[in-house]
Amino acid sequence: MRTVLALALAVLGPAACGTEDHAAEPGRRPEVVVSTNILGDVVQHLVGDDGRVQVLMPVGADPHDFAPSARQAQTVREADLLVVNGLGLEAGLVDTIEAAAADGVVVIAATDVLEPGSADPHLFTDPVLMADAAELIARRLAAELPVLDTPAFRERVDAYLADLSALHQEVRALLAPIPPARRLLVTNHEVFGYFAARYGFEVLGAVVPGGSTLAEPSAADLADLAALIVAKDVPAVFADTSSSSRVVEALAAEGSSVEVVELYTESLGAPGTDGDTYLGMVRTNAERIAAALG
Repeated sequence: MRTVLALALAVLGPAACGTEDHAAEPGRRPEVVVSTNILGDVVQHLVGDDGRVQVLMPVGADPHDFAPSARQAQTVREADLLVVNGLGLEAGLVDTIEAAAADGVVVIAATDVLEPGSADPHLFTDPVLMADAAELIARRLAAELPVLDTPAFRERVDAYLADLSALHQEVRALLAPIPPARRLLVTNHEVFGYFAARYGFEVLGAVVPGGSTLAEPSAADLADLAALIVAKDVPAVFADTSSSSRVVEALAAEGSSVEVVELYTESLGAPGTDGDTYLGMVRTNAERIAAALG
């Protein structure tokens, strides 16, 4: 899947003439479509009211199995620019992305900031990597849609990058009191690798093997992980707000006094919740991890 998406992105030039001319129509705000609601929040902070930002995935959607409607697929193909996560996270969007690329839509993948050979698409669990992605997206937006390249745009970008930097420092402070022996993460699937590397945690295991929610755990794997949880005296396992926690709860039941804590991993929270923005999502996750493991 990753190879298919990479090929789709590789055929893109700097910008297609038709898309560029369309976006440059006097008085017209460019149309920017974003795949995930997490990236949608970031892009909206950058673009502000100077462009139309449309997000494909609603709150609570699992990006691994989301499939666009016919209308959404058409919206993507008519966009001036498309922002995606990349590295196979949006498995059900690959055909739509390829079709848009063939039509000349400029595609920006946030995961382009990762080291070559990286396979984990969940860069958004690390606000430092997300800052890198936001900076990349801002540069590409300004280059591909010059109408956005204004002093106000640059001020918004600088302000949001500063917010992300402050968020990183806040997360570090929240997690600092957790003892080294308790910095163990057991999650629904393999989503917190970048977070763990940034903040000094060990990913002890995941209920669902691999980085997608689409795989199925075996009974033997669950039994082995449950035994490991008991042996390591893990106090909590972490579920996803955007996918079923039944398997995680069953796994937790195998241990002694193991708490199941939901985190925002693949989707923002509903409007009005503490995870309804990217900044709030990361902050809340850190608070919940600190409370569960501290």
